[in-house]
Amino acid sequence: MSRPIDGWPPPTPSGDPLSDAQHAAGRPHFREVPAQADFPGLDARILHFWRTERIFEKSLTLRRDGPVFVFYEGPPTANGRPGVHHALSRVFKDIFPRYKTMRGFRVPRKAGWDCHGLPVELEVERRLGIDGKEQIEEYGVAEFNR
Repeated sequence: MSRPIDGWPPPTPSGDPLSDAQHAAGRPHFREVPAQADFPGLDARILHFWRTERIFEKSLTLRRDGPVFVFYEGPPTANGRPGVHHALSRVFKDIFPRYKTMRGFRVPRKAGWDCHGLPVELEVERRLGIDGKEQIEEYGVAEFNR
């Protein structure tokens, strides 16, 4: 009988499937789980494992010679409060690179960023009652950028 998972099912003296089934009949096939899930605790344990074992770094190393999958992600917007539609787009921007990574691709993770430039500057000017470069310099560039 083949053993798809190392050590399971446990070996039996005869090696035939019937005795394997009889041998395992009194043993639990799954470990017990609590009736109430502790998702924050589970998340913390998984995160600790990923950090201490450097799982993400290992996944990059394993795929360094794999085919490259490029996913260009544009910058987030800074001109309003995030809405539920922003969360949905972030899910898709996360799923596809993860899937390709699991399929053996090397997926560089670089998000687009342009510091939002003019829209943010114009909003700051509006809130401060400032109009143009000269007034920004009078106000103080460092203070304006703060």
